[in-house]
Amino acid sequence: MSSVLPAKNEQYGTKEYWDQRYSEEGEGESFDWFKSYADLAELLHVFIPNKSSKILMLGCGNSRLSEDMWGDGYRNIVNTDYSKILIDQMKKRHSLLRPEMEWHEMDVRSLVFEDETFDVAIDKGTMDAMMTVKGDVWDPPQQVIDDCTQEVDETLRVLRKGGIFIYLTFGQPHFRRRYLQRQGTTLEIKQLGEAFHYYLYILRKHAEI
Repeated sequence: MSSVLPAKNEQYGTKEYWDQRYSEEGEGESFDWFKSYADLAELLHVFIPNKSSKILMLGCGNSRLSEDMWGDGYRNIVNTDYSKILIDQMKKRHSLLRPEMEWHEMDVRSLVFEDETFDVAIDKGTMDAMMTVKGDVWDPPQQVIDDCTQEVDETLRVLRKGGIFIYLTFGQPHFRRRYLQRQGTTLEIKQLGEAFHYYLYILRKHAEI
């Protein structure tokens, strides 16, 4: 894991921090927020039964999630991150073994994809990083509200009808539900873990809206 830790927690929400971190990490280094794919595979098989589904990774970082899903047969994965340094590294890392996997420098709040492009979108820590702005979790700053709302709006825009947005976080429902509830969608929440709980939010875009 990287030794480049932020001086302040809110730096997790800045592009500058991630550019510095990725530039200082060793080649081939990876880090996964929350659960690994091995922990999630059984659930993801339920929610993504079709392994040819077109999957969007929102803020992929250098996580092994895409790599592990690829190894499990999901071969239509598009990765996005707003750090060009990271995207260049990941393109190089996966070019030989996974040449069809796509890597795009892109901000989740402003996705450069056509409407209804993907079957599935996955966020594992990206929205949480945007929530590290200093403030009251019960009354979040407007920046947090705007950032999270834009991510979800953009995600729903690029999802096909019937598509799903899967969001893994430690954030409890009373802190996260406000950003995810939308007309024309259905929200399902699963609690994971025992001593320390994680939550899997599954936002499904209605087939007819």
